[in-house]
Formats: sequence, C-alpha cells, structure tokens
Amino acid sequence: MRMMLAVVLAACGLAVVPAPPVRAAPDICPPACDTIPDSAWMVSTAIPLYPVYRWPGLAGLAVAASAPRFEFEQACASPPVIGDPRDYAVAARAAVPNPPGEWQLQAQVVHWRGPVAQGGPTATQTFEQAKSRLRTCQLTAPFVSPSITTDEPDRLAAVISVAGQRIMRQYLLAHPDSSSLVELALWSTLPARVPWSPVPDAHVFDAMAAPLCQAYLGSCR
Repeated sequence: MRMMLAVVLAACGLAVVPAPPVRAAPDICPPACDTIPDSAWMVSTAIPLYPVYRWPGLAGLAVAASAPRFEFEQACASPPVIGDPRDYAVAARAAVPNPPGEWQLQAQVVHWRGPVAQGGPTATQTFEQAKSRLRTCQLTAPFVSPSITTDEPDRLAAVISVAGQRIMRQYLLAHPDSSSLVELALWSTLPARVPWSPVPDAHVFDAMAAPLCQAYLGSCR
C-alpha cells in the first residue's frame, strides 16, 4: 500500500523528499551542537612559540575526535576511566606534527550537548578527574615527573618531564558555562631545538576561554 502511494505521489509530482539532517553551523552553536564550531578554537597567535612556528589556524586542522583523551594521559600511562564522560561528548582535535627536536602541538575542544545545568557539571567532573590523574602520574609512570604551575578550580597547567627524553607543556581549561573543556599541549624530544619562551599561564588560558561564549551562543552570562 505504501509503495502504491509513493508511486502515485511521484507521478503527480508530489513526492516528499526527506529533510536533510540538521548539522551545526560552522561558526556558532547551537542550534545543533553535533560538531565543534570553528569559532570555538583559540587564535593561533596566542599559542606559545607562535613567533617561531607560526601555528596555523586550528579550525582548519580540526578533525572529529571519538572518545578523546588528553596528551598527558599517554605519557602517564593513565588507566581507562569506567564510564568516562568523554566517550559521549562532541569533540575535535587539531594537531601540528613536527620532526624530533621540534615542538609538536595538540589542541582539543570537548563539549557536552544538552542543558548547561547538566553539561556544566560534567565538564567540571571530567576536569577534576584529569587533575587527579595528573597528580598521581608518578604512580602509573615512575619515570614521568609532572610539575604543576597553575592549579585553579577551572585551570590546570603543568610542565611534564618524560624520562628525561621528552618535555611537555600541558594546559587544561574547564568552562562549565558552555559545557566545554579545552586542552592545549606542546611537547618536544630533548634536546629541543627551540628553547621554551616563557608565557604567563593566565594569558594562555584566557585565549583558550575567550572563544567559547561566542561559539556556544546563550551559554555564558
């Protein structure tokens, strides 16, 4: 019966074409937060070592990240988290690989869909779990030495030495007002060809946070 109806409608030029699935706009979110909007990424000029590496725009490098993990977790051999909230988040990763001895870059934006009243606490919970895992890094990786440089309710920065062979700068920002969490990590094998140029952690975090209220419209007060 349905097939006959479809034939009749098609013959009369009245066939109904299914509407395409709603996708997120490339620059703002909502209405449909199924991807990370381009405007959620920090500007590349604010990334440390930009004067040397001229980091490209992160939105142009971003790819979807299923069940994202932070860079320090690999170095720390962090065990899996049962029921990890990142497994059902919308996330994207941008990476700039370079040869050994040069600084590598990874940035991630992780966002939880739905009401901020639910997603905000989830972002905070995920951040607290990450903070705990970094603090206990030497229990899971005895030759890895993290030194925390910023420890605030929504901001965590650390310098991580990996067995004296690799150095890493790790930044994590929780942004409950937009149900989001942002990572920036830079690392190099030793000796690094380019010395680290000191940048106040606060400047990096401000640049990570600045785009989120614009990207997730109506989420910030």
